[in-house]
Amino acid sequence: MAGSWRALRRRILTPDHSETKLSKRGFHEKSVESRELLETVGASFLTGYAYVMEARTITEAELRLEGVPDPFRGFAYEGAAMGAAMLDGLPFGNGRKVAELLAGRGRQHSYMAYVGVGWAMARLPRFRWAAITPPDPLLRWLVLDGYGFHQAYFHTKKYVHEHYQEPNFPWPVDGPADYRNRAIDQGIGRATWFVAGTAPDVVADLLDRFPAHRRPDLYSGAGLAATYAGGGDQAELQLFWDRAAEYRPQVAQASAFAATARVEAGLVTPHTELAARFFCDLTPQEAAALCDKARPATGPDGAVPAYELWRQRIAEQLAEQRDVTA
Repeated sequence: MAGSWRALRRRILTPDHSETKLSKRGFHEKSVESRELLETVGASFLTGYAYVMEARTITEAELRLEGVPDPFRGFAYEGAAMGAAMLDGLPFGNGRKVAELLAGRGRQHSYMAYVGVGWAMARLPRFRWAAITPPDPLLRWLVLDGYGFHQAYFHTKKYVHEHYQEPNFPWPVDGPADYRNRAIDQGIGRATWFVAGTAPDVVADLLDRFPAHRRPDLYSGAGLAATYAGGGDQAELQLFWDRAAEYRPQVAQASAFAATARVEAGLVTPHTELAARFFCDLTPQEAAALCDKARPATGPDGAVPAYELWRQRIAEQLAEQRDVTA
């Protein structure tokens, strides 16, 4: 009976795989290879989500997650974190699934897990958000990155083409209010890499239509996706770098974050190696070491969140590694 209930829960709560098709989303198709990459990313996310939805325990789900091919396993863990947060946020949830995931093998995918919680935030009623708040006050801003990605991915016209920003976004209640939409913009920029089908000129055209004050965070998000998800060869990375212009420090910083996420999970791919060397002038391992060294001590946020100070510190140090104006 319990197994039947978990299977039913999966069918009811798991989005259909057709939702990840570029044709369904109306996203730009650069090439067959790019389409296949992005659709495999989406399918891997939903696979991880479904594994958690139908598993008896997080440990059981993790055993299946470890079977996802290396390039896409991080996306599966991102989906798993969304599933865990959905279960925590539902009225009958026990509030422990996300914590269990982060205490287990999910701790190697902490960046992706926090982003996955943001997907759940986008689908749960706001009065349940307190039930899914993850523990790290530094990485919690990645939840809003995930929220922004979700909104741009599923509500592309409103968030990408019409540049919508929600006034007075209410979370986190103890964080600087003026940073909330900035963190969301980082996720919107990341999603725009997908919306543009990994075509750097299309990405830049979309981002350059946003108000200028939003572009640093938007370009940052796109740079993270270019490094973690991939889809651009060296010539395309050069084109994106050229178009990024004054936002190159943000692109480099986000690329270092993406490299760190890959290194910590032991899932470095050739495209991550290429992008990290191109944007940061470092190997992924060197970029991860730089991020770790620059990481601030955990504590309450001031007027500028510690997360943003961390990003700024990384951008400044990377500017010394590579002439970002060149």
